[in-house]
Amino acid sequence: MSEIRFIRNILLTALAPIVWGSTYIITTEILPPNMPLLASTIRALPAGILLLLICRTAPKGIWWLRIMVLGLLNIGAFFYFLFVAAGYLPGGTASLIVACQPIIVILLSTCLLKTSLTIKHTISAILGIIGISLLVLNSTTHLNWQGVIAGLAGCGCMSLGVVLTKYWHRPTNLSLLSFTGWQLTFGGLMLLPVAIYMEGLPQHLTVTNILSYSYLCLVGAVFSYIIWFRGIEKLPVVTISFLGFLSALSACILGYLFLKQTFSLLQLLGACTIIIAVWLSIPRNQI
Repeated sequence: MSEIRFIRNILLTALAPIVWGSTYIITTEILPPNMPLLASTIRALPAGILLLLICRTAPKGIWWLRIMVLGLLNIGAFFYFLFVAAGYLPGGTASLIVACQPIIVILLSTCLLKTSLTIKHTISAILGIIGISLLVLNSTTHLNWQGVIAGLAGCGCMSLGVVLTKYWHRPTNLSLLSFTGWQLTFGGLMLLPVAIYMEGLPQHLTVTNILSYSYLCLVGAVFSYIIWFRGIEKLPVVTISFLGFLSALSACILGYLFLKQTFSLLQLLGACTIIIAVWLSIPRNQI
């Protein structure tokens, strides 16, 4: 029964990065152009406020500072650096840099969580990076050092956020919904002034724009972050980090379905390699 529950937890948690893979196509094809930070703010802040209105519980003591830190790492700083990287780098290169997350999580876990560094996880990380490189890179890719630094910073923020969430656990007085809501709220509040200063507000919104923003808020934030933080509680943190590979795979599949992008043989090989990497990262003693 525990094996079935473990597999169910993995499948449920995997929905979060799969949903996040839809963010790129929605932001670039449907929402007002050149406003990715505003989209991130609208995605996070209203979602957090909604969850807080439902739960109406607050952190206590040191947890005010801890949740602010987690909101900065998991939401605010991660979104900011991700979109800065996307501005300087082709999307494929940015995805490849973010794919370094499992390596950083493995190293941080050995220091903070005292987990063992296994050869299997190292091989899985290498396979995942190879798979994403086959999936998204091309011969015309050019690197920009500012984009690389921003991508690595965002990757480091998300990795540290995941490990600290596991290390600190969740405060006993906060439900999962409240815990998620406070992080989204703090992260959104940190993004708000930056988004308004750098991008301003859209001059005109269509019904499609409003529905897309609602999707990012309710599905891309409320639903996905609840199951993501639930997964961090239930699963090994290294396994969680490998599920992030599915975001790039999801983005490519959606591009194929809706933007008529084609898959080459190497890209198909990369997609299969990503799936193998995620499968290898799952602890065999749990299934």
